[in-house]
Amino acid sequence: MVSILNTVETGHEDVIHDAEMDYYGLRLATCSSDQSIKIYNLKNGTQSLVADLKGHYGPVWQVAWAHPKFGNFLASCSYDRKVIIWKETNNEWVKFHEYTNHDSSVNSVAWAPHEYGLILACGSLDGTISIISYTPENNSWEPKRIMNAHTSGCNAVSWCPASALISSLNPSATKSQNKRLASGGCDNLVKIWKEEGDQWVEETKIEIHSDWVRDVAWAPSVGLTKNMIASCSQDHRVFVSSSDDFINWKSDLLHKFDDAVWSVSWSLTANILAVSGADNKVSLWKIDTEGQWVCISEVIKGKAEISN
Repeated sequence: MVSILNTVETGHEDVIHDAEMDYYGLRLATCSSDQSIKIYNLKNGTQSLVADLKGHYGPVWQVAWAHPKFGNFLASCSYDRKVIIWKETNNEWVKFHEYTNHDSSVNSVAWAPHEYGLILACGSLDGTISIISYTPENNSWEPKRIMNAHTSGCNAVSWCPASALISSLNPSATKSQNKRLASGGCDNLVKIWKEEGDQWVEETKIEIHSDWVRDVAWAPSVGLTKNMIASCSQDHRVFVSSSDDFINWKSDLLHKFDDAVWSVSWSLTANILAVSGADNKVSLWKIDTEGQWVCISEVIKGKAEISN
């Protein structure tokens, strides 16, 4: 059963584009077209504003928390073509790094699995994906770029878990030794990228959508015997694609909705997928005993409806 635990009055003055809980579920970061990012402490059903971050000069599309092993880091991306990495020091949030190498709106940011270090992927409307890595020894960020990743623009990026298996069907399967990244773009494609040496190369592409891919989400690998990627699109559809070897992907239609779908997000154990879209609904989906995706909950205008 799903219930609404809390409603947060953000104080934003325009549309909210993203809301992300931190690793421990104790803090909430939100971003808006009002060009601000707000951070709240959440405790016992109450909220308190701890930071109101201003550094962007356009709508802020997305925020992402880094793993707490590195400290308190938050990344944000905006229509202003910038990525800002914020850091909390002595209870004060400050601008730690500003990345300005994109030529158009930066639509998505995602931190790599913490096993790889402090690495951030950024997808932009200029068609490029940037991967910026932090080197603590000299306090610098090293950028790498995937040029022409998506024709007409990249809308979403999502990292492969560090513990993903190469093949669940192979008894001698080992953990992946290559960093991988999924992306979705305005060319209607989902692409898988693999790091080889100092370069990122396209490993495969999944051609299942008939309109812009708005979001991709690589499922956590805990308890899974295969890799799974959810994707959603302006074509009103959500697919879940699975693979044992990163090359061959089988795509199953989760559902065709009544409007464009903006976002997909997995639960920590990858057994539930949350979907939200232009119909102002958030729905939760789960595979039943017959292998079919079924809606188990739907939230409409703040009210939760539970399916049997």
